[in-house]
Parts: sequence; structure tokens; C-alpha cells
Amino acid sequence: MKADPEAQLRLLDLQGIDTALAQLAHRRRTLPEHAELQSLDARLAGLEDERVRAQVAVDDLDRDIARLEKDVDQVRARKDKDQARLTMGTGPARELEALQHELVSLNRRQSDLEDAELELMEQREQAQGVLDGVAGRLAEAREARAGAASRRDEALAGIAKDEEFRSAARGPLTAQIPADLLALYNRLRESSGGIGAALLRAGRCGGCRLELAGSERGRVRAADPDEVVRCEECGRIMVRTAESGL
Repeated sequence: MKADPEAQLRLLDLQGIDTALAQLAHRRRTLPEHAELQSLDARLAGLEDERVRAQVAVDDLDRDIARLEKDVDQVRARKDKDQARLTMGTGPARELEALQHELVSLNRRQSDLEDAELELMEQREQAQGVLDGVAGRLAEAREARAGAASRRDEALAGIAKDEEFRSAARGPLTAQIPADLLALYNRLRESSGGIGAALLRAGRCGGCRLELAGSERGRVRAADPDEVVRCEECGRIMVRTAESGL
């Protein structure tokens, strides 16, 4: 294949743009914020599960306390009713005596219920402390995630801006390269790790970094300036300049 030496030189500019675009794409995929967000999402999921369990524990205790309070209220109401009847002193002696025994039993029942309620209230205070601790860690994790997301979005915006700038320069440059040379470059770039053309400097291919052997050097030296030469080792286009050392 033959191509004007100036067109071949433009391949180096195009390769520089394509390499920069590939680096930007790699940077987008490997932003540290991606891994940080993934870790924070897992942490948030775990903390949310923990919060649910802590909330269930508090709710269960609230329900048990409410049940005991209702039982205490019922005992008090019964006591008040019996005490009122006993204070009136009306009725048979045996009935009044039974009321006195019932009041003793009710007082004992009330005391037992209030002790149980007090114990549950202490447990509830501890459970609320656990819930508050989880809520605090959740708030911290959410704040950390918001910060990481903001940094990620800022980095992505910068990458997109740089990509836009470089892509805008790529179009006019490709228009200055013959179609067959451009097609060869694109094909080589896709099959050779993103590098389709490289500078031949000091007798060394800039693509594979290998020095040309004597016979290969002679072949390249004898090639016409408009001949598109390729490396025998890596197959990439070698662009010759005054730095090629031939």
C-alpha cells in the first residue's frame, strides 16, 4: 500500500487521539468511586437489615408494654370497683371478706404486672439505644455514599468533556487520511490492542518496542517514502521520520 508521507504522519496524531480516548474509557470503567459506591451500597444494605431487626425488637417490646399497661388498667379498675363496694360496707359479711381477699390478690397482681412492665421498659430503652446506634451509622453511610456519588459524577463529567474535545478533533483528522490507509489503521488497531500505527524511532518499532533486525532494517530503509511499511513482528504500521535511525 502506498500513501503520502504526510498522511502517514497524520496517523500518529490519530493514534494519539485514539489512545487518549481508550485511556479515558478505561478511566471511566475503573474510577475508584465505582468500587467505593459498591462497598457503601453493600454496607447500607447490611445496616438497613440491622435497622429493620432493631425496629422490630422495639415494636415488639412496645406491643408487650402496651398489653401489660392494659392489664394493669384492668386490675386497677377492678380494684377501684371492689374498694368502692368495700367502703360502702353494704352486703353480707362473707361477701365483704371475699372482697378484701380479692383486693389483696389484685394488689399482688398489679405489683407483678408493674414489675414486668418495668423490666420491659428497661429492655425497650436498651433496644432503642441499639436502634439509634444503627440509625446513626446509616446516616453516616448515606452521607458517605452521597459524597462518593458526587465525586463520581464530577469525574465522569470531566471525562465526558475531554472525550468530546478529542472526538471533535478526530473527525477532521480522519478526513485528511486516505480511506484505504484509514481502514488498515482501524483494522490493525482493533486487532492489536488499540495501536494501529507507531513511530519508528532509532530503529525500534514503537508498537512492539522491538528493534528491527539487520535485514528488516534494510528492507525498511529501501522502501519508498510513500510505501506504507509494517513491522514484521507485530504487523503494525511503522511511520518513518527523521528520528527513525535508518
